[in-house]
Amino acid sequence: MPSSAHRQQAEGTPVRCAVITVSDTRTRATDRSGAFIREALQEAGHSCVQYTIVPDAPTPLTDAIASGVQVADALLMTGGTGISTRDLTVDVVENLLEKPLPGFGELFRMLSFHDIGAAAMLSRATAGLYRRTLLFCMPGATNAVQLAMKQLILPELPHLVWEIRRQAE
Repeated sequence: MPSSAHRQQAEGTPVRCAVITVSDTRTRATDRSGAFIREALQEAGHSCVQYTIVPDAPTPLTDAIASGVQVADALLMTGGTGISTRDLTVDVVENLLEKPLPGFGELFRMLSFHDIGAAAMLSRATAGLYRRTLLFCMPGATNAVQLAMKQLILPELPHLVWEIRRQAE
């Protein structure tokens, strides 16, 4: 069956999401990227069942992921995807992934290139499956999160979740 037929069958699939902001400095009041993700999910008919801000450190992030996969179909993470020594999100997530989705990072960097040029290569945005839950790692910049959500994640999120659920049947 072609992907367009699958996408059509998946239309209207509600998705439970957890949002994790990885930052040593952001708070609920200053987390514009996390706020955008939650608002965009709601506008698309999905729910945010958990929202947390964790520091750039492996243990708090691993704990937040473990908690999120218990309640959500998808974990949307923002922050910690760059190349600084404190950017550990991708390192933690890649150690957990059971099925990487390399196309997400590839497409994100391609789209980013049109906006910011060669600096797009600094992003290590990635995605994949862990315990039948989608994990998406986006940069912390709000414009990058908007690009990822609007052009990549939201258009395919119901289809991705539908594919995971139907495999369990």
